[in-house]
Amino acid sequence: MTETLTIKTTKTEHSRFAETDFANLPFGKVFTDHMFVADYEDGVWKNLELVPYGPIEMSPAISALHYGQAIFEGLKAYRQPNGDVSVFRADKNFARFNKSATRMAMPTIPEEVFMQGLEALINLDKNWVPDAEDYALYIRPVMFATDPYMGVRPSATYKFVILTTPTGPYFSKPLKVKIESHFTRGADGGVGAAKTAGNYALSMFPTAAAQAEGYDQLIWTDSKEHLYVEESGAANLVFVMDGKVVTPEVRETILDGVTRDTVLTLAKSLGYEVEERRISIQEVLENIENGRLTEAFAVGTAATITQIAEIGYEGKLYTLTDPATRTVSVAIAKKLNDIRFGAAADEFGWNWVIA
Repeated sequence: MTETLTIKTTKTEHSRFAETDFANLPFGKVFTDHMFVADYEDGVWKNLELVPYGPIEMSPAISALHYGQAIFEGLKAYRQPNGDVSVFRADKNFARFNKSATRMAMPTIPEEVFMQGLEALINLDKNWVPDAEDYALYIRPVMFATDPYMGVRPSATYKFVILTTPTGPYFSKPLKVKIESHFTRGADGGVGAAKTAGNYALSMFPTAAAQAEGYDQLIWTDSKEHLYVEESGAANLVFVMDGKVVTPEVRETILDGVTRDTVLTLAKSLGYEVEERRISIQEVLENIENGRLTEAFAVGTAATITQIAEIGYEGKLYTLTDPATRTVSVAIAKKLNDIRFGAAADEFGWNWVIA
């Protein structure tokens, strides 16, 4: 039986709930009243607390700022028809968090700390979970190194924090994306499969350059030859070719997405054939032109399922089928939303009802 942990609670003296405009929730900018924090020191996790959301005091010498030991996750909680709150596939995000920690030479989080901290935080701030279509409570667990030491070695101390932010859709329209053929997100032998802060930092310059050209996001390619598509800036990629659901296979350069796994599982349950394999740029572009590639979409916790409308490569723009006419991704998205929001039976046991 899992040990019930003691979590100290200090409630805020001034809730911001009544001041929050829930009809206008830009992603990642509105935070709930509280956060969960814990410290790692002398080989154990301690000081488990729920505290008012706000600044954390730290030394400017902490090794996370200098050497990049920082990882995070992203998952969501949803309001159910009866008013309950459920978290979607928290076990998968917990497992990936610890996989990232291991790759970055950081301590793993005990399951009871991750899950009970999350449960306590949502119970305390459950009124912040939106009750509107396509809205949810985004959950951001993060861990970073805290040794005030400017020496290149793994830190001996760490802080774990869970933040929550109510949010609407991450993308508001189908995407225009550019295939990146010079810069690299993840290299063989690197940390592309870890959800670590540095992966996102290195993506910002090429993404900003693409956005200056009128694109929304990039499609990253392999680091060796730039011949194979891998993932998008904030999501995995899925295509429909000849009626099959096709996605790049998970490699050490590609994040093993929770939504990716969810979409593939749902596709199979709906009777679609699924292929996980390497996909070349040439195959994608030729199949757009000959009509064999009928759908392309990005999948991720923030993005959910976001249609891709146009793909740019070497100065040429390839236009895909009208997103309004797509049947495969729309069917998958409907089943996913029905499960997450409690409108359909949770046949896979993905919803964790906690409040």
